[in-house]
Amino acid sequence: MASTDHTCPMHPEVIRDGPGDCPVCGMALEPACVTLDTGPNPELVDMNRRMWIGIVLALPVLALAMGGHLPGLDLAEAVPRGVSNWLQLALATPVVLWCGLPFFRRGWVSLATRSLNMFTLIALGTGSAFAYSALATSAPRVFPDPFRAADGTVAVYFEAAAAIVVLVLIGQVLELKAREGTGQALRALLRLAPRTACRIGDDDADEEIPLEDVRAGDRLRVRPGDRVPVDGAVLDGRGAVDESTITGEPTPVEKGPSDPVVGGTLNVAGAFVMRAERVGDETMLARIAAMAAEAQRTRAPIQRVADTVAGWFVPAVLAVAAAAFAAWSAWGPAPAMGFALVAAVSVLIVACPCALGLATPMSIMVAIGRGAQTGVLIGEAEALERLEKVDTLVVDKTGTLTEGRPRVVMVLAGGSRSEDDLLRLSASVERSSEHPLAAAIVAAALEKGLRVGEATEFRSFPGRGVRGIVDGLEVALGNRDFLRDRNVSADEFEDRAEARRADGATVMYVAVDGRVAGLIAVADPVKDTTPAAIAALRRENVRIVMLTGDDAATARAVAGGLGIDEVEAGVLPDRKGRFVRDLRRRGRIVAMAGDGVNDALALTEADVGIAMGAGADVAMESAGVTLAKGDLRAIARARRLSRATMRNIRQNLFLAFVYNALAVPIAAGVLFPFLGVLLNPMIAAAAMSLSSLSVIGNALRLRASRI
Repeated sequence: MASTDHTCPMHPEVIRDGPGDCPVCGMALEPACVTLDTGPNPELVDMNRRMWIGIVLALPVLALAMGGHLPGLDLAEAVPRGVSNWLQLALATPVVLWCGLPFFRRGWVSLATRSLNMFTLIALGTGSAFAYSALATSAPRVFPDPFRAADGTVAVYFEAAAAIVVLVLIGQVLELKAREGTGQALRALLRLAPRTACRIGDDDADEEIPLEDVRAGDRLRVRPGDRVPVDGAVLDGRGAVDESTITGEPTPVEKGPSDPVVGGTLNVAGAFVMRAERVGDETMLARIAAMAAEAQRTRAPIQRVADTVAGWFVPAVLAVAAAAFAAWSAWGPAPAMGFALVAAVSVLIVACPCALGLATPMSIMVAIGRGAQTGVLIGEAEALERLEKVDTLVVDKTGTLTEGRPRVVMVLAGGSRSEDDLLRLSASVERSSEHPLAAAIVAAALEKGLRVGEATEFRSFPGRGVRGIVDGLEVALGNRDFLRDRNVSADEFEDRAEARRADGATVMYVAVDGRVAGLIAVADPVKDTTPAAIAALRRENVRIVMLTGDDAATARAVAGGLGIDEVEAGVLPDRKGRFVRDLRRRGRIVAMAGDGVNDALALTEADVGIAMGAGADVAMESAGVTLAKGDLRAIARARRLSRATMRNIRQNLFLAFVYNALAVPIAAGVLFPFLGVLLNPMIAAAAMSLSSLSVIGNALRLRASRI
């Protein structure tokens, strides 16, 4: 595999030509581009192994430390405290020093580069708890008498150090799996392109070659059912190409000489020869995947806020611990060094970032469960942070506002022929066609219980229509030009046809034995829930813009019926992404709602990407929010959930810092000269736990929130 640039997920500005660690924070670098032959993430494999080993070793540590407090499990009687301390040391050492080694490395790098972050706090908290406990186990005599039990042992906090390491490892594994899932979705996008292509040689002979061997200027043959291998233009022949993966439009587009074709699209009918123009990394699919990968590497604002807080919090804690050690060693009672060590370690333990680390994840975790109950699937914390501030919603048409499945919306028969008879004859001819609109006509006939027969002498005219013999009658079905070429006039139906086209439908004329018999209109109907959703969002003063790859007439017809004034039609995926990016540059907070592969780039460019649950996998993986039922009314619920969650997070952060603000000075010993109070490390650990419990309890209130 060719080497590729690697970058840091926390510091995208760091770019290296191979794997390694980030020089700023110490995190493992990840490939900047997604390729089909990318293997498993080695960091995920490593973190997963450390997590499971840590869990296995940490559980008995917790049992030894907490066994005396659990009903029916009096380990304090069975295992003397001195023996228990040594057992905990033996079990916790590999958890902290091996399982937690990546965090100590990152913490050291953050100190060396003066880029303090959450890993700095984690390394300090676990390191101080472990070092204090190891010293208390191996040299308890250095501690003052008040801190030693009757048997001469000192309380240890191995369970706190081990639990912190395991919890952080679990968080890292979940984050890495989420990023790995995004990579899988982008690789699925690249797999839309076929692995081989049929090249026409100089002697006009066909040759099957690997896709990577295709060069610009090659002539390629595309047969019915083939995917277009690369971007190019049709040289000869005609075909009906399903471009839904690129434009989102469910109706295949007729392609003839000089028309452009895009790699990864599906030729559903007809055959043509094309000229390759953009190959390899220059194709639209490759560019969409590359741009989506780049957009996903940008950092969430909530991460930057946490690092900023840590940047101030860590130096303050270190300064207080150092000052406490110096003050107690200089002016403390005998043994001064013992008191100094206890005070410094108490400060570090009470300032351990458990509550700070739980403040956001706990609220997010509870909110994700609450959202899932109402059909709102949250994929990332940034989405919840941003949703409450969204002022602009950009929506795709097909599959988002509409059902995404063409259906017959009108059958109009002329003369003495009934509508059912016209539909039956048309469906019998279209049964032999591969066109999706044909499938809609056949489905409509079957729904009505009509007998759909088999047409003989069937012929397909790509881009124009079909004809066949049904029950001895010649039936022709197609566009106006198709009937005109067969000397059939359809003027009597033209007004009704134009009215249906204005409503966004595709109209097909039907001729029976050389005379026009009626017309059939096929359209992608608007979801029943869409009007109410649009109205609800308007009441919240959200600006709504339709952004679609469909043609302008159809887009305007759908938008007009929904009261959407702003419409951008005929937009390809890369331009969708630029459109969303331009809105953000103008200061708008943008949410993008879409369901197709063609929406993936715009979803990642938006502040909040919202995917439909029945849409493409790459759309759901690129989005921060997925609407399980594809009901846009859930967006309003998601905004209410966002407001409740962010309010809860701010409360949690307040609770976390209140405990630290009160406990750190007490741990340092400021009350000792006045009240004779010195915070024992055991009390410091209890205060740390109490702050975590208060954060967890507050977060759980979200389960009862009304959204």
